[in-house]
Amino acid sequence: MIYIVLEEKRKMSKKIVIVGGVAGGASTATRLRRLSEEYEIIMFEKGPYPSFANCGLPYHIGNIIPERESLIVQTPEKFKSRFQIDVRTLSEVIAVNTKEKKVQVRIQNGKLYEESYDVLVLSPGAKAWKAEIEGIHSHNIFSLKTIPDMDKIIAKLKNKVCKRVAIIGGGFIGIEAAENIKHLGIETILIEAGDHILSSFDSEFSENLEEEMREQGVELYLKQRVVKFQDGKELSLFLENGEIVEVDFVIMAMGVRPDTAFLKNSGITLGKRGEILVNEYLETNIQDVYALGDAIPGVALAGPANRQGRIVANNIFGKREKYCGSIGSSIIKVFDIVGAAAGKNEKQLKVEGIEYETVHLYPNSHAGYYPNATQLHAKILFEKESGILLGAQCIGYEGVDKFIDVMATSMHFKGTIYDLSELELCYAPPFGSAKSPVNMAGFIGRNIEDHLMETVSKEEMEDFNIQKHFRLDLRNPEESSVALAECEASIPLDELRDHLEELPKEKEIWCYCAVGLRGYLATRILMQHGFRVKNILGGYRLLPKDWKIENSKEETSNIEKKEEETLYQKKEMEILNVTGLSCPGPLMKLKSKMESMEEGKDLHIIASDPAFANDVQAWVKASGNHLYEVKKEKGFVHAYLSKKESGLVHSSDTKVMETKEGMTIVVFSGDYDKAMAAFVIANGALAMGKRVTMFFTFWGLSILKKENPIAVKKSFIDCLFSVCLPKSWKNLPLSKMNFGGLGAKMMQVIMKRKNIESLDSLIQNAKENGVHIIACTMSMDAMGIVKEELLDGIDFGGVAQYLGAANEGNPNLFI
Repeated sequence: MIYIVLEEKRKMSKKIVIVGGVAGGASTATRLRRLSEEYEIIMFEKGPYPSFANCGLPYHIGNIIPERESLIVQTPEKFKSRFQIDVRTLSEVIAVNTKEKKVQVRIQNGKLYEESYDVLVLSPGAKAWKAEIEGIHSHNIFSLKTIPDMDKIIAKLKNKVCKRVAIIGGGFIGIEAAENIKHLGIETILIEAGDHILSSFDSEFSENLEEEMREQGVELYLKQRVVKFQDGKELSLFLENGEIVEVDFVIMAMGVRPDTAFLKNSGITLGKRGEILVNEYLETNIQDVYALGDAIPGVALAGPANRQGRIVANNIFGKREKYCGSIGSSIIKVFDIVGAAAGKNEKQLKVEGIEYETVHLYPNSHAGYYPNATQLHAKILFEKESGILLGAQCIGYEGVDKFIDVMATSMHFKGTIYDLSELELCYAPPFGSAKSPVNMAGFIGRNIEDHLMETVSKEEMEDFNIQKHFRLDLRNPEESSVALAECEASIPLDELRDHLEELPKEKEIWCYCAVGLRGYLATRILMQHGFRVKNILGGYRLLPKDWKIENSKEETSNIEKKEEETLYQKKEMEILNVTGLSCPGPLMKLKSKMESMEEGKDLHIIASDPAFANDVQAWVKASGNHLYEVKKEKGFVHAYLSKKESGLVHSSDTKVMETKEGMTIVVFSGDYDKAMAAFVIANGALAMGKRVTMFFTFWGLSILKKENPIAVKKSFIDCLFSVCLPKSWKNLPLSKMNFGGLGAKMMQVIMKRKNIESLDSLIQNAKENGVHIIACTMSMDAMGIVKEELLDGIDFGGVAQYLGAANEGNPNLFI
């Protein structure tokens, strides 16, 4: 019995050496002490701080965290007094001898010594990576990984009046550094080599976060690399595109690499990037050697490192506990917006060849009827067939962390899209909705899995084919008029059943609304009436950019704007709070309110729908009212308006008419030479910066005919018209010297020889460069011409649409 007790005590009195502190190493050391008082624990840290909050470094630079000491979690003295752990700072382990179980240590004065161990724990972390760029070793280039790194940046800011700083790298540290440098009032530039910042997000989320950074005054250079640094009066950054950017200093945030060079001859297996390879118990290939944290494969985050430290300590103590990996849950504040993600994104799933479905939704952060609800944009990815959750992303102003935390928990337990719909989450109006965003994601996912709805993917939208697909806009006129988009038909959802006969059953109908809910309702209606139909989840917001028709934005000078702000801010304004409402709710409420207000009265409207910032500007311009200012603050859109008095013309309205940016052309003729003239003028006007609308009526419709249209059924009279009219632009006659078509052919040959653009080329250029081409539907009916015979990508309308454009334009031509 005495022998057994002594043997157990011998086992418990192991000497454990830990290389590296901060999250992983410190967690291992303290957990080991809680498990056993018998262990001799030595922790080496090459820096002066064995345990500090490195995630807080950018926020101390920006004075958000004012006290430097609050970043220091534990000191060597506290480790000793509370845990009896021997912490040796400014002591760098430079080699490991696994055969003799020794480490070689270099201390601050340069002296070397060896320390033996029974068990070795490697938590060396990662070091900031610097690419091999000419001039990279300039004294004006800094990293941000440790407290001393932070101190150097703060000293630079204090010792020199800094006006301009560049951050290189659009990851978490780069974004946080940019935000905090900007918070100090310094002009801030961020340079990112990739297409977008924050690669853990898919592009539609990164783009929103980029927009927030631009609105806050950060200058973004995307898809740009620095090829050279050059010191001078300022530090010059030479970019790949030839541009030169001059700044006071640079913060490098290009990512990290495992800090494992000291293990080169140790016999411990390393990966291609220097990462320490471990098994599921976090053991290396060498017995009694464990590794964890940023130096092993996986995500470089504090949360996983802390959990790994606990597992390593448990396994040293004698348990056999597995590390199940990380799903990469992360969150970031980008000025006023919050972004969070867990699991894999679409880019990763495509690389891995995993088949998946996507859910987009835009729920409120809490009940819409409770004041100041803001909108979230959430995305869930789940495996086809099984419904297993694969990833989630969310951005917004409130409740983002709650949403992703629930998703991460569900993913940890291998939850499915079905499980989300069954989760019982706490609810009261100030905190959530009876149908929580998580439940709603589950409901939408189940609709897809149960084949109640098919969705249109981004790839499908890129391959849109007018011969196969039919885009149906289900928004109300108030919405679609201020956020125009390409479509083959625009029918408000509530009127859909009255127009079913107008929709083609031979094509696949793609429904879209503002965010996707009405698209789903329309999908169910159409499917039950025998149509092939899919819904564009995310609605207008996620349509391809080339489908959207941008409204022009009128600019006023800063002086005029400042004077106007001073005037309206002194007025008493009625307040209309429409937070919690999604489009078209805010516009409808605004319209109703303005109709009931007296002329000349002012209104301050507050909305949480981010699209309202653009919508209200377009609506005011169309309605003839007056807009003082639109601004965004912490997720809310504030618009200040005045109801226009009868007969009163505001200065800004006068400016709109005086700019003469618009131009309209009525094309009545079907002659080749006149068609050429019309499109030459249209393309020239575009080059002069004008907005051009071309209205084709009667004989002019022949110009828009396809060369090889699909066969369509027509009445006898309509067929006669088809025989008499030119088949396409190639068959148009000349107005003079036509000679039975020979003159037109001669003209085309001469133009080709003299390198003059053809009519076909002019039409294509006009379409690509934004000419708004309208075919008169009344003339089409009269002449027996149907939409399928005319060119793709044009609009169909009547005289009111033309007159609306003519009212904003100057000149107006008739050809």
